[in-house]
Amino acid sequence: MEGVPVLVDTFGRTATDLRVSLTDRCNLRCSYCMPPEGLDWLPKPELLTDDEVVRLVGLAVQKLGVTEVRYTGGEPLLRRGLSDIVRRTAELAPRPRISLTTNGIGLDRLAGPLAEAGLDRVNVSLDTLDRDTFKRLAHRDRLDDVLAGLEAARAAGLEPVKINAVLMRGVNDHEAVPLLRFALDHGYRLRFIEQMPLDAQHGWTRRDMITADEILDRLSAGFDLAPDAEHERGSAPAESFVVDGGPSTVGVIGSVTRPFCGACDRVRLTADGQVRNCLFATEESDLRGAMRGGATDDELVERWRAAVRAKRAGHGIDDPSFLQPSRPMSAIGG
Repeated sequence: MEGVPVLVDTFGRTATDLRVSLTDRCNLRCSYCMPPEGLDWLPKPELLTDDEVVRLVGLAVQKLGVTEVRYTGGEPLLRRGLSDIVRRTAELAPRPRISLTTNGIGLDRLAGPLAEAGLDRVNVSLDTLDRDTFKRLAHRDRLDDVLAGLEAARAAGLEPVKINAVLMRGVNDHEAVPLLRFALDHGYRLRFIEQMPLDAQHGWTRRDMITADEILDRLSAGFDLAPDAEHERGSAPAESFVVDGGPSTVGVIGSVTRPFCGACDRVRLTADGQVRNCLFATEESDLRGAMRGGATDDELVERWRAAVRAKRAGHGIDDPSFLQPSRPMSAIGG
């Protein structure tokens, strides 16, 4: 990799972790993401084709120093060409580490084929173990499908199988201890994430958010937690805590109250081919238009490097001038 240009910004941060959204569509309607009736999805011609995705990912890996590629959505399992995209990504040299963020629906069927294609691991969203609460949050009765997907991922060797959970005040904030107990019992790695202002309804308020401190307080009612001193956090978004003396750990991602912008190594590519430097960015840089207009690989590389150079110091949620992005989480990619 010596001599390979990198995606570096003016604050000296280097982006090596690429998050690629493959679709803005989802088969759940989680209340912190979108309204029950769903959203107006991107027209298919606006989405990157499989070949376009692989071309841009290839440039990121082979010419820009990206070492990890995570496919996201919406719900990436809805993308018909997902296994082939993963396979072609795994064939790149140097080979990046390949992961997937999913709601788990359909993973019971696809975990095996995705592992064979070259997928290394998965993150599965699971906010509750209660069926009624799941239906209230997601407006779908699919808890059993998510649990089956988790089992299948473990059986396929997509480890560590990580669970992402968002606690919401008055809805599931009493489930912190049961969720961690479930993860420990099944060998999954749990990470709690502060609810972020990325819902399509723009209904997020700070007072309704369960903070990282509150999450730790709730967990301390059932477990003995200690900072994980053995593993350096680096650019990882989660603060890691050893549970009951170890070896198991739990992560807490305090995106709002404990921002980690100074060590951020991520860059995002939306399903319609726009580079985003942050989940909360209000600017995007168009690679799709340039690519379809005949841009060479070198021209696309320089566009991408210019886009990342403009990355801001932080997400600015605490700034009085902060504006929630117009795109919701489902249209950005997690």
